Amino acid sequence: MNTKPLFAALALTLACAAPVLAQTTKTEDEKTKTTAGGMTTKTKMADDGKMKVKGKDKEGNRMKATTKPRKGEMMAAGKGVLVGGAMMTPDKDIVDNAVGSADHTTLVAAVKAAGLVETLKSAGPFTVFAPTNAAFNKLPAGTVDKLVQPEMKDKLTTILTYHVVPGRLTAADLKDGQILTTVEGETLTVMKKGKSVMLKDAKGGMATVTIPNVISSNGVTHVIDTVLMPAK
Repeated sequence: MNTKPLFAALALTLACAAPVLAQTTKTEDEKTKTTAGGMTTKTKMADDGKMKVKGKDKEGNRMKATTKPRKGEMMAAGKGVLVGGAMMTPDKDIVDNAVGSADHTTLVAAVKAAGLVETLKSAGPFTVFAPTNAAFNKLPAGTVDKLVQPEMKDKLTTILTYHVVPGRLTAADLKDGQILTTVEGETLTVMKKGKSVMLKDAKGGMATVTIPNVISSNGVTHVIDTVLMPAK
């Protein structure tokens, strides 16, 4: 009986479960050596997300195996997108990723003031067009300070939900002339030229996507340079 396939599967299972089952674990950069149940396995994560596993049991049987990540798993392993000085990774939700960005402190404060934190931490998925602090600074002086006041919560919620579209839309999913219906209820128009993606709001204003495809566990965020405004 050829036991190598079974041995390889067992070694991979132990490698993936190492934090729970391992007796000893040594890590150096992207390499990990684990001993568990009389079996020693060495794993190495390559830059392309492939994981190579070598194993040897106490009887001296050896195995080698290579696994390839499914789409998106490479980023989940820590290969996120740098936004505002912080790494945005798919293991965090939209809000938790945004909180780390030094370029989105105004947006985070506005989301909290509008009471939308729990909504944007829910399963979604959502597509969020996230204005930077510089984008909010383009608004007339005093606008942001006014919007975060309790009596302006409804207006603030309207503006913020106008930046959210149901579903997970990456830059590749956005087509020139596409009409997006926002959570707020009004629409945005996608305008593409080459790899550049822009959004036209209900008042004719234009925002450019500066950092696309920031993947989170419950959706995707596209950083934009201008605050989008609904008609009402």
